[in-house]
Amino acid sequence: MVIGVLALQGAFVEHQKMLKELGVDSFQIRKVSGLDKKMDGIILPGGESTSMYRILKDLGMVEKLKTMINSGLPTFGTCAGLHVGQRR
Repeated sequence: MVIGVLALQGAFVEHQKMLKELGVDSFQIRKVSGLDKKMDGIILPGGESTSMYRILKDLGMVEKLKTMINSGLPTFGTCAGLHVGQRR
């Protein structure tokens, strides 16, 4: 299994660390070409939503990402309220 992690804003490094602990391969997505890599799912780390959208738009990633998600790509989005990697 390979998971793409959107690496534009948010705790993308922490998401990758947790995936590694779980034995799951991952890679960072920083530009539209990263969306072309084979992936079994994608993580959209939290960040400020207006800024995130602007970054995605400026990089030409919005439509491709929407198409991928709407076509069934398993997607996990987090927000500032979720503590990635914290174990209870």
